[in-house]
Amino acid sequence: MTRPAQAGAPSNDGLRETLRLAALSAMEKAYAPYSEFRVGAALAGPGGTVFVGCNVENAAYPVGTCAERAALSAAVVGGVTSFELLVIVSEADDPTPPCGMCRQALVEFAPRLPIVSFTREGREAEWTLASLLPHPFTPAALTHHH
Repeated sequence: MTRPAQAGAPSNDGLRETLRLAALSAMEKAYAPYSEFRVGAALAGPGGTVFVGCNVENAAYPVGTCAERAALSAAVVGGVTSFELLVIVSEADDPTPPCGMCRQALVEFAPRLPIVSFTREGREAEWTLASLLPHPFTPAALTHHH
């Protein structure tokens, strides 16, 4: 769902544009010979740290990695586990949200993460992770009493 800018809302245009350009650059490096659907992702940690990822396909399809999880993995390797914004860029005609597997991976760290998706042409849509995954499986679900 595309959301227009709200009057009086604080601007995060600079961060969004930085992440859009980083995700676009990552998308250009994606390895997608089977689907030809390249995706780049840029994840902002605190203090302006940016972690990028791209999709990497494999002939054994389940072995592939999504851009969002690649960026998440880079962040965790970098010691960052809290996030302010995720930006995705894809070659789709319409802005695309993260797949279900990526939503589940992201909710572990940032249940209310804002997500902005862009097309190469600049169309955009915005969601929160909570709206895309309203009833997540979280670490709290692992608690049990004997």
